[in-house]
Amino acid sequence: MKKEEIVAELFKMQDKKYAAMQVKIIPTVDADRIIGVRTPALRTFAKNIHKDPDRTEFLADLPHRYFDEDQLHAFVISLEKDFDKCMADIEAFLPVIDNWATCDQLSPKAFKKEPERLLPYIREWIRSDKTYTVRFAIGMLMEHFLNDRFDTEYADMVAEVRSEEYYVNMMIAWYFATALAKQYESVLPYLEEKRLSDWVHNKTIQKSVESYRITDEQKAYLKTLKVKPARKRG
Repeated sequence: MKKEEIVAELFKMQDKKYAAMQVKIIPTVDADRIIGVRTPALRTFAKNIHKDPDRTEFLADLPHRYFDEDQLHAFVISLEKDFDKCMADIEAFLPVIDNWATCDQLSPKAFKKEPERLLPYIREWIRSDKTYTVRFAIGMLMEHFLNDRFDTEYADMVAEVRSEEYYVNMMIAWYFATALAKQYESVLPYLEEKRLSDWVHNKTIQKSVESYRITDEQKAYLKTLKVKPARKRG
């Protein structure tokens, strides 16, 4: 299926009310770039595109005009089971991602099969100057390295990130809140020793307190660790 045909199909699935909602929650994307295709429809369409030999033309045509093309692109890549092919597509796509939604939709099947091969790439991505490349790196550590593969080395990588970008800092907080739910004793010192920026520190506690996976006793203690952000002079 050619690019023009793909865009035409996306417009056939357009839901204008859904588009209006997306404009509000994805402020980094211009409204005229949002068609408004619902996620289940995009996932189904992605399966068809992934089976199409012409998909390479679509994947290579970057950056896309529409946000919905980006979403479709993320879903198509996520279906790829070959690690090397998937990584080549990821490396080409990451630099042009301009919003949290597309970034967070990327969850490649190939990475689930061979997560250990991810680490060298994560180490590179997390040092990037691109907001959503860093966010993706942290997301991959959260998705693949918080259970039996957990090591404080990975938490160190996230804790060392310093950014002025809201969508990076939110992901750091999300990572540590999830880490507290899964590796409480190992991760608690990052808060006790104030190893995160004040905003991320407090946001981590907020998200943890809202989580059903954190015990009431743990929540009570975490609340005592809140910090008062330093006041700006001037």
